[in-house]
Amino acid sequence: MKILQMDVDNITFEPVRPEASIYDDLREKKKTSVDDTLVIFVCVEQGDTKEMGEEAMRDTEEFMKKLDRKSLVIYPFAHLSRNLADVNDARAILDHMFKNAPAGAEVVRAPFGWNKKLILDIKAHPLAEQSRSYGGEVQKPYKKAKPVSFNTSLVRKSNWSGLPDTDHRTIGEKLDLYSFQEVSPSMVYWHPNGYIVFKELIEFMREKESEYGHQEISTPVIANLALWHVSGHIDHYKENMFTFDTDIGNLGLKPMNCPSTILIYKSKKWSYRELPFRTAIFDKLYRKEVSGALTGLFRVQELTQDDGHIFLTENQLETELSGMLKMVREVYETFGLRFIANLSTMPESHMGDEKLWEKATAALKNALEKNGMEYKVKEKEGAYYGPKIDFEVLDALGRQWQCATIQVDYQQPIRFGLEYTGEDGRQQTPVMIHKAILGSLERFIAIMVEHFQGRFPTWIAPVQVKVVSISEQTGTYAEKVYMELKKRKLRVELDVGDRTMEYKLREALTQKIPYIVVVGKKEEDAGSIAVRTRTGKQKFGVKLNEFMDGIEKEISSRSLELIYRGVKPTSFTGGI
Repeated sequence: MKILQMDVDNITFEPVRPEASIYDDLREKKKTSVDDTLVIFVCVEQGDTKEMGEEAMRDTEEFMKKLDRKSLVIYPFAHLSRNLADVNDARAILDHMFKNAPAGAEVVRAPFGWNKKLILDIKAHPLAEQSRSYGGEVQKPYKKAKPVSFNTSLVRKSNWSGLPDTDHRTIGEKLDLYSFQEVSPSMVYWHPNGYIVFKELIEFMREKESEYGHQEISTPVIANLALWHVSGHIDHYKENMFTFDTDIGNLGLKPMNCPSTILIYKSKKWSYRELPFRTAIFDKLYRKEVSGALTGLFRVQELTQDDGHIFLTENQLETELSGMLKMVREVYETFGLRFIANLSTMPESHMGDEKLWEKATAALKNALEKNGMEYKVKEKEGAYYGPKIDFEVLDALGRQWQCATIQVDYQQPIRFGLEYTGEDGRQQTPVMIHKAILGSLERFIAIMVEHFQGRFPTWIAPVQVKVVSISEQTGTYAEKVYMELKKRKLRVELDVGDRTMEYKLREALTQKIPYIVVVGKKEEDAGSIAVRTRTGKQKFGVKLNEFMDGIEKEISSRSLELIYRGVKPTSFTGGI
């Protein structure tokens, strides 16, 4: 027996039609609404007994006392398990539970065997829900797992030999950006160089989000499965979730940020004057993937999105969508990447009123057309809660990768009972926009690595400048130049070793460092530097301040162009 206990401000349900061979005979299909109550969603499984139902009622009574609840709703809910009992047995056990409900409580029983419209208004404070299991293995006392001996043979990187030199896994290994370890399947180990790229992307998006009025938030990575029942993820996304039973209930790692962001919105009362409320979030997400679909950084099980959600009134929708499309254009122009826009419509498996789906789809379509954006329609490929615009980025090899997404959602605000006070003083339901511009940062980095073939624009390059001395005699001057560059907050390395100049240059070029500053006796006497780019261009007699001013301008503008090259890279040729 599986039970989900949920403390709610309100539950409203209305029978629609019978969906089981045995069902309660109702005289009328009336709507039932109960305020400030404890709801228990009950799923009766094969082998369950009336004694288990009695135990569940005793636990429920204790929980009601803790919450000081005087009313109880018993709600048959078959979706908590696939191992369902015979309908006659399930009905008998639910009848027995109703008869053994806590004494003195006002008890409401939702009809058995019926498809029902359901609306839940959950508590605004952190969820007071618990999941319970009765019968079988789950009744055994919680035991601490036995320690497992650590097998050092597991600590090894994935073998990427045989991959082409253009593959992001090959390039990443050569540039020491990241690795994958068998102890953490399809999760990225960021090395110092790779983590610089990762952090620069986040910093870029933080600036862009702030420019568009988005406020950064963060939420816990673990939540009780009750949250995912309300959001609908259990019904539509459970196979992609990491879930686990603990002594404090059934928990899950969040695959998406939207439900927990909704709880932040729900933690206070809102007026129409305060909307739109725009959020940005860069938390880790966890998605269970089929092993055959995992390909380096392109598809991983631990990922970070430049995610965000906007809560707004319906009449603000057009303006916000136009702003999001403008942001997408600006971001992808920064990287010299083209994209294809797709309008994805209502899928077969969806939730909510189809009229709201039509309204949401029309809003996205109008935004695309008013902003002069060409698009293709992808029928029935929207999210289960709303239609969306997906943006497929073309990489250097002409492949398409889905990155950015903008989704209009009328359903989640209804399911979570979100409200704001309108201009007329009445409570109204906001609309919600889900958006991610780069999408998965891991996937976007893979695209960048292959697009630029590791020759990153200077602003995002792990090492931006390398200072090398022609001889040991000019090492002191090289160190002085190095320190001046460091003072300007540039990412710089120093090589004053006794190896040949040819070796030093070859090593810097292998690392694909944008600029190599060369100093010898001639430069020291003149108080200048020689600058060599990774493209082979050279310039002598450069004043250090002139070089630093130029490179700072290049970095701050996030230019694709090297300041001593003069020719911008052409898209899809492998980069600079």
